[in-house]
Amino acid sequence: MRFVDEAIIEVAAGDGGNGCVSFLRERFRPWGGPDGGNGGRGGSVVLQATNRVATLSDHSYLRHFRAPRGGHGQGANKNGRAGEDKLVLVPVGTEVYDDETGELVADLTTDGEVVVVAQGGRGGKGNAHFATSTNQAPRMAQPGEEGQRSTLRLELKLLAEVGLVGLPNAGKSSLITAASAARPKVADYPFTTLTPNLGVVQLENRPPFTMADVPGLVAGAHQGAGLGLKFLKHVERTRLFLYVVDMSGEDPAGDLWTVREELLAYDAALARRGAMVAANKMDLPQSRENLAAFTQAAGELGLEVWPVSALNGQGVAELLETLADRLGQAQVEDEGEQG
Repeated sequence: MRFVDEAIIEVAAGDGGNGCVSFLRERFRPWGGPDGGNGGRGGSVVLQATNRVATLSDHSYLRHFRAPRGGHGQGANKNGRAGEDKLVLVPVGTEVYDDETGELVADLTTDGEVVVVAQGGRGGKGNAHFATSTNQAPRMAQPGEEGQRSTLRLELKLLAEVGLVGLPNAGKSSLITAASAARPKVADYPFTTLTPNLGVVQLENRPPFTMADVPGLVAGAHQGAGLGLKFLKHVERTRLFLYVVDMSGEDPAGDLWTVREELLAYDAALARRGAMVAANKMDLPQSRENLAAFTQAAGELGLEVWPVSALNGQGVAELLETLADRLGQAQVEDEGEQG
């Protein structure tokens, strides 16, 4: 399945049914009065967020969603049937924008959350509705109203508690493989990961948490270099950053600085987000030689360093326990601010 995080769709609600002009005609009641029923309302188009859908790939080719119109009113005071709503499933984390104005229509962040994006037209009133003491035989009825129509831009932003960020080939995919059941592509060349990967970390006696592996950033990512601009948006909802740095590289501290600056250049508010550093590939001799100087440089940025090896699992369990503690602490702080 392709990972698609943007889509343009067109939605059209159903028109309301027309009201009916009718008069009661029975054997012994030749002038029984108006009995035209009302038209039914048109169906609406409703978006629903669900965890059963992971991407917007279906909407990259299924772009048109139309709800049925309402039924017309009939004689004998029979109202038209209401049109059924058209339900469209989107992944949790989908933002909905009006494509013409750019206005944010909805931000669907919880499973089961719904929003009406095109309201069905109201049904017209039949002539029975207009009968009065002075107008006992109205020969008028309302037409049904048109349903709303619009073009929407859907944008998916992954909801993950921990976001793995780092330069290409830093070992993010290997780390998420070691930490969860996710199985992203792993290889020894840059930009192996072309789409974000999401994994669930399960620890004993701890609530599970989600971890997202965002494709490698490079210098200038916030301006569109590499793959960064396309996927940087997925870090916006991350509660905690985990910088993954290849400790066997020529300048690990410079690599950390590059990634951190790209995040802050994209959104300065991310500086307030909690962050840790996974010093990866500690199974290599060069990594052990670089660790002391790197730890000092990271400490000057206020970042705690955890030496790990995603390849052999060294330090991974301890890192995950610490991440769980940090997330629990962040949740308590958030609840305190809301209270």
